Amino acid sequence: MRRILTPVVLALRKFPQWLVAKLILLLLTVLKLFPADAALNGADRLVRWIGPKLKRHKLMLTNLRNAFPEKSQAEIDRIAMDAWGHMGRQIAEYVFLDELFDFDPDREGEGRVEVSGVPIFVDLLNNPRPFIVFTGHTGNFEMLPVAGAAFGLYVTVLFRPPNNPYIADMVFDFRRARMGNLVPSHAGSSFHLARQLEAGKGVGVLVDQKFKKGQPTTFFGQDVRTNPLLAKLVRQFGCDVYPARCIRLPGNRYRLEIEPKVEVPKDAQGRVDVQATAQMLNDKVESWVREYPEQWLWYHDRWNIKKSL
Repeated sequence: MRRILTPVVLALRKFPQWLVAKLILLLLTVLKLFPADAALNGADRLVRWIGPKLKRHKLMLTNLRNAFPEKSQAEIDRIAMDAWGHMGRQIAEYVFLDELFDFDPDREGEGRVEVSGVPIFVDLLNNPRPFIVFTGHTGNFEMLPVAGAAFGLYVTVLFRPPNNPYIADMVFDFRRARMGNLVPSHAGSSFHLARQLEAGKGVGVLVDQKFKKGQPTTFFGQDVRTNPLLAKLVRQFGCDVYPARCIRLPGNRYRLEIEPKVEVPKDAQGRVDVQATAQMLNDKVESWVREYPEQWLWYHDRWNIKKSL
């Protein structure tokens, strides 16, 4: 009897996740029926309506109040609503990314996507060496490795799979088809990235994810733990580090920016300072978020406060 019940119980536990994944897949299928602009704008409005009804909305508002104590409640509410809208766009952009990303280094004239820092892409392509590009969950961060591929510059991307395994499979298939080599964040992923750098190649990492056992740092003046992986890789390989981000512009357009390489902090012995480097990463992402606060994922429990709500 136990052999029969165990699979049934496990299936029932997974059913809510399966149902959510199917609903998202249905939404994406419906979006495909519309032109890109109509789908993106419609997804924006839909998620603005759904978001405030979810439990995560309370977390979002709390995060915003803690990050911007100087802002009024009306400003906080506006940013929260805009953030849900951007989340809707993020979902819809998965469907239309091939159409939206129209940047061609050899084409003159404007398209949906503009790129700042083209000489850096060209330099990395023409002068192969190990390098790391880091970003945060701002704008459509998925476009950055796609932009690199447009220049013939392929990087190995470290990503954290969604908690929902069914959604994780869908996202992984989507990313792999457009972004090349992907490394899910788990035990052993650091060794895979190290092998890429040792071979003189590039890697890309998101540095604003929740990390329980990382370096003690601050983000928007609050204590957080930050993954030390980037600093440790730089310490080992001495590779260049470049910040990059995506900004959503009006009219369903995008600006992708890769900035000049940063100077990684060193300790008294001249080695990479892991803790100071982790703080530098947070400071850079914070500066981006302060510029476009509505384009960051505020429903993410970066400060580990969800249990206290």
